[in-house]
Amino acid sequence: MADPKGFLTHERELPRRRPVDVRIRDWREVYEDFPKPALNRQAARCMDCGIPFCHNGCPLGNLIPEWNDLVYREDWRDAIERLHATNNFPEFTGRLCPAPCEAACVLGINADPVAIKRVEVEIIDRAFAEGWVVPQPPQTRTGKTVAVIGSGPAGLAAAQQLTRAGHDVVVFERADRIGGLLRYGIPEFKMEKRHLDRRLAQMRAEGTEFRTGVNVGVDITAAELRERFDAVVLAGGATAWRDLTVPGRELDGVHQAMEYLPPANKVQEGDYAVSPISAEGKHVVVIGGGDTGADCIGTAVRQGAASVTQLEIMPRPPESRPGAQPWPTYPLLFKMESAHEELAEQGGDRVYAVSTTEFVGDAEGRVRALRLVEVEGPQNGFAPVPGSEREIPADLVTLAMGFVGPERDGLLSDLAAHAEDAGAFFDGRGNVVRDKSYMSGVEGVFVAGDIGRGQSLIVWAIAEGRSAASAVDRFLTGSTALPVSIPPTARPLV
Repeated sequence: MADPKGFLTHERELPRRRPVDVRIRDWREVYEDFPKPALNRQAARCMDCGIPFCHNGCPLGNLIPEWNDLVYREDWRDAIERLHATNNFPEFTGRLCPAPCEAACVLGINADPVAIKRVEVEIIDRAFAEGWVVPQPPQTRTGKTVAVIGSGPAGLAAAQQLTRAGHDVVVFERADRIGGLLRYGIPEFKMEKRHLDRRLAQMRAEGTEFRTGVNVGVDITAAELRERFDAVVLAGGATAWRDLTVPGRELDGVHQAMEYLPPANKVQEGDYAVSPISAEGKHVVVIGGGDTGADCIGTAVRQGAASVTQLEIMPRPPESRPGAQPWPTYPLLFKMESAHEELAEQGGDRVYAVSTTEFVGDAEGRVRALRLVEVEGPQNGFAPVPGSEREIPADLVTLAMGFVGPERDGLLSDLAAHAEDAGAFFDGRGNVVRDKSYMSGVEGVFVAGDIGRGQSLIVWAIAEGRSAASAVDRFLTGSTALPVSIPPTARPLV
């Protein structure tokens, strides 16, 4: 145990965010540097529990008490070894994960939990700065070939594990750059892409091959893929977005979040001088109260929106853990993310318990307003409240209501036709079915991440990528030394 009295003598601390009026002028990450003494105090708060429930809260099974103790003792080299033992990409999870580990922290029963995410990200950033993160190419090659479809966190995790096991791995990505949602879905202010690029450089040095601009299922058929490779890993994510079918949906200016966010990231990559879908000078309405909605808010504010309003059909969440969501489950609480803080400073609004009934257009077919109505809670089926209808200005609307599963057209439909039981290739939610070894209904085709479990967290994607890699290695060689993070049927505490 780092400090037997640490949890009693130190309060939870996090790094400060840069002032709103400063950070909205650029696209850099919002947090200031975290002083070393403050980090040491946070690591000291870990109680090294006999039963560390943080392990159970984390799908990756991160060895959290171990690296907290090592950080407290300033043994940074061993700390990154323990962190990398379970997580290929802590620089991603430390910035993007909603931290179910902290919700499951034993200290969180009656106090603020340990700042686990902050310790995690400081470890990996220190390791990169010190030059400790180096390529780990395999010493021997198996001669087996593996195709990984999709370069999000699940695909990258599977690819890195399989490359290190000695297989020849090719990652296919239909976009023009590697990274999936990490590249084009996550704004720069949330994770600067230099963190992604330096990890990809390590993977290339280890021997992983990346091919961009390849739409598998169109540019290369499922049959050709299976003929060229000894195994295939499907890691394309749950990219079929949820739409809002109300009158006026076809109006110009109404976009899905994943139509709006990627061009903004392409500006940061130098592809555009200005995003073709810009919020500058516009009244922006973001429909959806989750992380993607927050990303749209922060992007619109930085683009110079005249106003930003966020709509959410659910009631405003409570600020403390409700009785129906007891420890160590992940509670749905009211959050003030950096983008929400920026929204409030700019005079914007977060409106709860409302439903959009119509998009109103002008004579040129552009959206000019949005009609909404207040609704009762989900227990009443979101019934409209009589007399609560109103109209708000809207020049740009982004739909950030989540995803309903993988896209079936092309590769998945082609594979389903070759499955032993074509009717069982997809489950009732449209996700690709896999067995206990992560294999789909097609021999040699494995499934990892959101494409199999539905829209989920980055930690689940990485955990499934690692576990699927272990199953692929066993399939190709008869045995494996690669770790299994989770069984495919495991359900989260989230």
